[in-house]
Amino acid sequence: MSRPDHGERGSAVVDFVLVVLVVLPLFLGILQVALVLHVRNTLTSAASEGARYAATADRTFADGAARTRQQITGALAARFAQEVSAHPGTVRGMAGVEVRVAAEVPALGLWGPAVRLVATGHAVEEVAP
Repeated sequence: MSRPDHGERGSAVVDFVLVVLVVLPLFLGILQVALVLHVRNTLTSAASEGARYAATADRTFADGAARTRQQITGALAARFAQEVSAHPGTVRGMAGVEVRVAAEVPALGLWGPAVRLVATGHAVEEVAP
């Protein structure tokens, strides 16, 4: 059995540090991108749900905006639901509803500079018979 060379003592620690310096920022970057995409997809889904809700015959634009705020608050946080608007629009030439959501999402960690996301949802307005 051979004894390990004393010249390589402690090299595992150095190798670990060098690998962590590369892997940790990469992992954190992927995690942050996933967070931003999750918020964007949730805002888009809530805007679409609000537009469909407002487009029904017995609902108003304010009902659609309130539904969107409720969806966002339940899935994320109330701070993402501050800029919600619903107004008339057109969907492929037909009368419809457009719900627009704008929110600031931190791009670097929880306190870094923010990225402004804008999500819209559209629905064809239901006509009462």
